[in-house]
Amino acid sequence: MNGLKVEEVAELMPNDLKELAQLLVEVVADGASIGFLPPVTQEEAIQYWTNVLSPDVILWVARLNGMIVGSIQLHLCTRQNGNHRAEIAKLMVHPQARRKGMGRILMQFAEEKAKSENRRLLVLDTRAGDPSNALYRSCGYVEAGRIPHYARSADGDLHETVFYYKQI
Repeated sequence: MNGLKVEEVAELMPNDLKELAQLLVEVVADGASIGFLPPVTQEEAIQYWTNVLSPDVILWVARLNGMIVGSIQLHLCTRQNGNHRAEIAKLMVHPQARRKGMGRILMQFAEEKAKSENRRLLVLDTRAGDPSNALYRSCGYVEAGRIPHYARSADGDLHETVFYYKQI
């Protein structure tokens, strides 16, 4: 994708914080099931992003022509019995930038970093029926199971979630 640059973020600059907050607001407003219910305010989103980075969370942003239009996180398990695994979390692609391969590119960055961190098992979850299920399956993730009534949506309905894993 021309003009696309993916970078690992070690420190959030004020402008990046603002752009990430706007990304969060827009993907949740568009129906993404990433732990938030619409409407998410800019202040709530800034508060979330302000607290994301830690030694066990690695964040990437995707910039298209300089603007943040996507992100992904890799959460490294730090427990002694789990230091071989990590979780893919909060894959976000701006609604206007979807269906162009950006989600797949972000997944590849997270997987490569997981390998370099000696992680051999990746896990993730997503709401059943969301388009992300097709992406994860096409990236080689295997469905491990489903839990009914796992996540609440804006209309109050409870939705099933699907857990996936991938050995790398």
